[in-house]
Amino acid sequence: MLKVTVRNLVAHKIRLALTAFAVVLGVAFVAGTLVFTDTMGRQFDRLFSRTGKGVAVQVRPKKVVESEEGAAAPTLPASLVAVVGRVPGVARAHGEVSGFAAIVGRDGKVVGGSGPPQLGVDWDPADRNFPIKAGRGPSGPGEVAIDRQTAGKAGLGVGDRARVVIQGPTQLVTVVGIVDSGSLMGATLTAFDQGTAQRLLLRPGRFSDITVAARPGVSETVLRDRIRRVLPSPDYEAITGAKLREENKSQVATIMSFIRTALLIFAVISVFVGAFIIFNTFSMLVAQRSRELALLRAVGSSRRQVTRAVLGEAIGVGLVGSTAGLGAGVGLAVLLRALFNALGADLGGGLAFTYRPVLWSYAVGMVVTVVAAYLPARRAARIPPVAAMRDDVAMPQRSLRIRMTAGSLVTAAGAVLCGLGLGGSGAALLGVGVALVFLGVAMLAPVLARPVVRALGAAYPRVFRTPGRLATQNALRNPRRTAATASALMIGLALVTGINVMSASAKASITRQVDRSFAADYMVTAAGRVFSPAEPAKAVQAAAGVEQVTALYAGRFVAGGKTRSFVATERPADLRRAARLSLVSGSAELGADGLLVDRPTAASEGLRVGSAVGVRFPDGGSASVRVAGIYARNPLVGSRVLALPAYLAHTDHPTGAALMVNVAKAGTATKQGVERALSAYPGLKVQDQSDVKRSVQQGVDQFVLLLTALLALSIVIAALGIINTLALSVIERTREIGLLRAIGTSRRQTRRMIRLESVLIAAFGAVLGIALGVVAGIAFQRALRGQGLNVLSVPVTTLAGYLVLSAVIGVLAALWPAWRASRIDVLRAIAVE
Repeated sequence: MLKVTVRNLVAHKIRLALTAFAVVLGVAFVAGTLVFTDTMGRQFDRLFSRTGKGVAVQVRPKKVVESEEGAAAPTLPASLVAVVGRVPGVARAHGEVSGFAAIVGRDGKVVGGSGPPQLGVDWDPADRNFPIKAGRGPSGPGEVAIDRQTAGKAGLGVGDRARVVIQGPTQLVTVVGIVDSGSLMGATLTAFDQGTAQRLLLRPGRFSDITVAARPGVSETVLRDRIRRVLPSPDYEAITGAKLREENKSQVATIMSFIRTALLIFAVISVFVGAFIIFNTFSMLVAQRSRELALLRAVGSSRRQVTRAVLGEAIGVGLVGSTAGLGAGVGLAVLLRALFNALGADLGGGLAFTYRPVLWSYAVGMVVTVVAAYLPARRAARIPPVAAMRDDVAMPQRSLRIRMTAGSLVTAAGAVLCGLGLGGSGAALLGVGVALVFLGVAMLAPVLARPVVRALGAAYPRVFRTPGRLATQNALRNPRRTAATASALMIGLALVTGINVMSASAKASITRQVDRSFAADYMVTAAGRVFSPAEPAKAVQAAAGVEQVTALYAGRFVAGGKTRSFVATERPADLRRAARLSLVSGSAELGADGLLVDRPTAASEGLRVGSAVGVRFPDGGSASVRVAGIYARNPLVGSRVLALPAYLAHTDHPTGAALMVNVAKAGTATKQGVERALSAYPGLKVQDQSDVKRSVQQGVDQFVLLLTALLALSIVIAALGIINTLALSVIERTREIGLLRAIGTSRRQTRRMIRLESVLIAAFGAVLGIALGVVAGIAFQRALRGQGLNVLSVPVTTLAGYLVLSAVIGVLAALWPAWRASRIDVLRAIAVE
């Protein structure tokens, strides 16, 4: 039987190659994802082993609030360095400073920005982690050293003058050194002398943490315990260097786990779609070779041997597809690394190869192929030996009633779970329900094929005459085959459509929110991470035509055991004009300790005017604030507005959220005047209402484009499935096509018939997929109304475009099968048994 299996693989090279290609694409996604994330993991391991080298113990303040980069954080007094340095076993104790600092390049743009952090640190001459490659380390005010990658992006060298953006006023500095940072994964590094770093990034006499080197023979654990005993406050902690490195790796592992999971989801979708093609191909191959298989049974082969022979072919396809997919996955990993490098996250070095991509590539490729081919193999084994004596052999087919019953039950169960999810049981339950509905409709597809295809092809006979009529009949002849072929396209288009409905709803919701809450003429925000709004606000206020500037600060505190976000402003009453803040009760006069909350927050936390709320700030300080007023929900402002004095009392470097600018007469000249006023503050951008809408909508569009590009792989696989089905169908109908040619059908009519059949199959899958995607998109929009997605928008034009695109896919998929059908030799075709 092994010889029979090999002979069949060789005899059907083209058909099985197309099937293997579906395996290749799915496996490539799996392998590429694992190779890429392994590469990221190796690079981070190198980075952390380098930066944490020589640290036996770290002393740091206990984190109070999970804050964003640049936000206020607790610090350590400089006097603690001497205390720690006197502990027995300590070789060296060094106070470290870290904060936000970003270099401005020669083009006037801030290097870095959204994504990797922009680090400002103190320069430690004894630290060998970042060796000097050119120049020297900074030794006084106005001097900095920057990393090599940042210097290249900024176009700066030793001796050049540059500007550094911090949370305070922009600093004019001289680059005195270039350091080798290895690879900071796109992060930027700006080093100051220690005194300057404290003054600019923290405050004089304070450190972010203290790193400790141990004397020879002193273990990290012993030294940590000794240092803990001398710490003057329970708000300080000492951890071993091993734990510090493990924490850093854990944070990165979380990021990589998210990236890996997101990419593998698309890989699973591609593999799932590919399984439809594999099942369809082997079903058709078994049907075409039914007499051959019956002869094998007649000459003594058992059912088990016939099953093994067909599964052996599947193993061969899976082996070839997995091997090619592994190679393609390496290429995909190279593309992903190039993409991350282009975005500023330089991975450096080559790819990392481990056993995992190889293991999972073959596991996925082989298992999916064999499982998808199992039912056709079992069906082949049920062919009776006596069938070898008949001219035609019909494969045993189960009634569609069983399929209709099972599909209806699965669809109904999914609908119930969707209802529960919409009723408040959670988005996860809704997701499971939608997945079951997708599966149920895929099971019902053979039942739906007859009425839907008949309706789609109703105009064919009138428009295309005989070829149109024959194309419709061919698509209806085997509804199982038509459904299996169309289901692959259905899944891909359903996901793409659902994403498009969600994105259209998100953009419509954003537009409504901006219209309702953006009352200022302009909004000033930071293109990078953080900025201090005090000085820019003064500059804008002095610009011609500016009537009011409302500075919004961003912060977090802990209240009720949870981290809460807030904005702070000097004159909350100005928000009524700048952000259409509508007060429901109480007063907007906050004094030194007042707090405004929106109505949903007040209801959920049981707050009312006059309530006292105990809060703790990131610097470790505590306060009691009073609820002065309650306002209607406002997406621009958020859920809390704190009195500015209460915020400033707990930070030395206030973080800006935005400047809201009202002018006497909005226009191009006024906007340019505001931009000129901010020329000394790189990274700040001025936007009017339309700019804000466009910026957010572009972000949504870019995200949707990325998801659609990833899902496009499943649509490519679906197109391969149509090619495969039509190619096998042409072989199956060789004699029929020969007879049509013999009675006068032209080659052109033959090609048209195949193309029209392909378009029907593609249109059937598109109609089901778009309908499912619209339903899924609406369901998720309804479930997320409480999170700001409160406007439903169905992009009808885009969906119509997808329907047209599906027809084009059908035409393209039919080119090769139609050409083969038209080139069939008439006499040989008629003689085929």
